[in-house]
Formats: sequence, structure tokens, C-alpha cells
Amino acid sequence: MSQEVLFTRATSVAAVIERLLSEACVSVDAALYRLNSPQLARALESALDRGVSVRLVLDRRKFEEDCPARDVVADHRLPFRLSSGRNGPGSKMHHKFVILDRRTVLTGSYNWTLESEEQNYEGLIILRDPKVTDSYAKEFAALWADGEGKGSRE
Repeated sequence: MSQEVLFTRATSVAAVIERLLSEACVSVDAALYRLNSPQLARALESALDRGVSVRLVLDRRKFEEDCPARDVVADHRLPFRLSSGRNGPGSKMHHKFVILDRRTVLTGSYNWTLESEEQNYEGLIILRDPKVTDSYAKEFAALWADGEGKGSRE
């Protein structure tokens, strides 16, 4: 198992995520509470253009409230589904994790937003462990199955 911990106080977490996305060869599965970073949306679109399978699950309420999030997802033609929390509308799909090629998990407090990169103290943990990845993959599969389909490349 290998792990790495990053903090926005010391580095550009978005740049690290962008690099890792550029290295993905097979799949990117992301459960994100918020996504409005054009930089990271471009990196996801680039992965799609390389033939990488990209699937996003986003929090329904945050997506509906956040016009920049809707725009960035639409502008980059990202396939996504919307999900609420366990209690339906009013509860949150508050995850912040990404599975790259079923080998690497990115998780932590970091939202894929301009605010997280430019204003907030946030953290990202990079985990490379098959058992951890399998656990996250099972959670993502359940979220994807329960989510409402959206997006132009689904």
C-alpha cells in the first residue's frame, strides 16, 4: 500500500489531480459533492477524449443550486448522475472520492471547486491499496445505480 497526503496550504491540489487524471488509462469514477473547477473539468474531458471511461456522481441539491457547476459539466460534456443522501431530498451525497483505473483512490475534504483551490484549507489523500479501492468501487457502484442519469456521453 502506498499513500500520499496533500494540503492546499502547501501545493496546488488541482494540479496534482490534473496530472493523475492525465495518467488514467481505463476509468475515472468520481463521487463529488461539488464540481465547478474548469481546470478539473477540462482534465476529465481530456480523459474522455483519450477513450477513458468517465462517470461522475454529483450531489443533486448542490448541483441544482450552483449555476457554475451546471455550466462546467455541460461545457465539457461530462457524463454524470445526480444523487441525494440516504434520506432522499434534503440529505447530501457528500462524498469526495475518485477511483482511477480501479487502482488509485483520491479522497479527503477537497471539493473540485475554485474555492477549494484558491481560498480554503483542504486536504487530499492518495491511496493505492486493492482492498481500499475495492471498498470505494462498491460504494461508487451503488451510488451510480441509484443516481438519476444525466450528461451527454452516458
